[in-house]
Amino acid sequence: MKTNFEIADILEKLKSLLAIAGKMHQGGEQAINEDILRARQEGGTDNEIHDTDLIAAAFCMYKRHVDGLATWAPTDADLYRENGRRLAEEGYAE
Repeated sequence: MKTNFEIADILEKLKSLLAIAGKMHQGGEQAINEDILRARQEGGTDNEIHDTDLIAAAFCMYKRHVDGLATWAPTDADLYRENGRRLAEEGYAE
């Protein structure tokens, strides 16, 4: 799914929403009427399409904000795997 969600074994509705999110990542003007129509034809509701657009746009903003602060991220993939495992098992600490 990470390399090509269009051929992944997931619902067509999810594929259509991921296509919108991917285009939002490229720029808001990239998501076009055909993408919205596809999502609706696959059963996507207005709320699901809205939320997909909003979440994708927010992540783009967050990335630009973090980049603008000249922050850095660890490059060790094992660190991310371990953190993901820990969060899945233990959740976030209060």
